[in-house]
Amino acid sequence: MWDDPTEPGPVQGDTIETQAQTEAHLRAFRAHWEGCRRGGDVPMRADIDPRGIEPLISSAFIAERIAPGMVRLRVAGMHLNDLMGMEVRGMPLATFIEPGDRDAFALRLVDLFDGPAVLRFALRARRGIGRPALGGTLMLLPLRSDLGDISRALGCLVTDGTTGRTPRRFGIADAETQPLSGAAPRDTAPPLRTLAGGRSQAPTGPRDRSHLRLVT
Repeated sequence: MWDDPTEPGPVQGDTIETQAQTEAHLRAFRAHWEGCRRGGDVPMRADIDPRGIEPLISSAFIAERIAPGMVRLRVAGMHLNDLMGMEVRGMPLATFIEPGDRDAFALRLVDLFDGPAVLRFALRARRGIGRPALGGTLMLLPLRSDLGDISRALGCLVTDGTTGRTPRRFGIADAETQPLSGAAPRDTAPPLRTLAGGRSQAPTGPRDRSHLRLVT
């Protein structure tokens, strides 16, 4: 008899050593992000060096905020493609979350950018035919875009267990929000300015046309 798909069940083959190694990689992942913070502020997207997150590079991604509570993947590692069984770039991050948990997930995403805050989720995928028990950890770290607004996120989705038949989606077993101090969002849109040669600086007298010539 196959597993009950409504029950997450235990993750098979998940050893203490594997858990410890995954946790060490997650700490190093966040440490790289922390090292990019200048004066405790949210780092820029351009500050992230792929070499600094190499152990989790296949599980890492860069996401873009497109609306309150909604982000889409701009860059994603191969492991995320493997979980969905397709290319995930351009897809909403919520695609990986069970529909019943997406509203709660969206509220956490608001905190990620507006807080700003660091998010961490403990995930469990439902079991079913060809889908063994699968657990995971999702971490999201806020980033500033090239314009300076907090509208990007560095994230990783690591799993323990066998992927099995795709796509795999996850329920949220636990969630943690850690607000960042000294990193309030700021409006950094460049102020409007008058460009040299613009309409406001146009000469008021007759224009000099001496450089023009008639071509026949």
